[in-house]
Amino acid sequence: MADPSEISFAGIFACSAFAACFAEFCTIPLDIAKVRLQLQKRVPLGDSTAAPKYRGLLGTIATIAKEEGFFALWNGIVPGLHRQCLYGGLRIGLYEPVKAFISGSYYSGEVSLFSKILAALLTGAIAIVVANPTDLVKVRLQAEGKLPVGVARRYSGALQAYYAIAKQEGVAALWTGIGPNIARNAIVNAAELASYDHIKETILKIPGFTDNVLTHILAGLGAGFFAVCIGSPIDVVKSRMMGDSVYKGTIDCFFKTLKTEGLMAFYKGFLPNFTRLGLWNVIMFLILEQVKRFVK
Repeated sequence: MADPSEISFAGIFACSAFAACFAEFCTIPLDIAKVRLQLQKRVPLGDSTAAPKYRGLLGTIATIAKEEGFFALWNGIVPGLHRQCLYGGLRIGLYEPVKAFISGSYYSGEVSLFSKILAALLTGAIAIVVANPTDLVKVRLQAEGKLPVGVARRYSGALQAYYAIAKQEGVAALWTGIGPNIARNAIVNAAELASYDHIKETILKIPGFTDNVLTHILAGLGAGFFAVCIGSPIDVVKSRMMGDSVYKGTIDCFFKTLKTEGLMAFYKGFLPNFTRLGLWNVIMFLILEQVKRFVK
């Protein structure tokens, strides 16, 4: 991660937003596949007439492209980019200042893993409070494709979706799922930023390794792995609450899912989630590290 004395907050915010948006555009088809798999309810045993519509990462992507068109794989890209500009820029831009504050402004030694995790938890929570409406609209647009054939779509685009949700459900509805979203994004942010920071520091201590592309790729993959392992259950609850109005709240969604589908339901879409987050983190951190070199 960057030394905060070298790059201003505005500079790191711009770099982070650009890198996050680039990664989002490249990986959103995987995110759509993940959301569809998470929203898909388990088929009751013995019900041969209701086979799962989506099967696996590639199968889900192929089904969406075949039934809805190739560009449907980028449904939700506009609010996705809105989200990354706000959330990506804030969570990464605030990370170094908050980490420095927690560890002490004049602390010159190696920052502890605890301080890194705490800083990332705080910045992830702050960032998603601002960006929650963009996350909600993104999930709603991605979930549109699971509606039965012939059923009118609720939203014609991102801006119309913001307006329709605020008008029909109230402005507060734009923060639907804020509880699990704060928990999910704070935890995933801690898993991503703290692990990337720590893994990169560890790799650089190994003889022969330098601060180069290979180091950034390895640290990015590690960040993605920890993020999906830790955040997947919360991510499933968040997607279901945002994509389906049958749940009364976070606890209700958690226990209904657990009761009807079992513990493994919280790891639905694990492969596409890991593929997406691993690739997303590699692209994002790789681009971020390169872009930072131009603004120093």
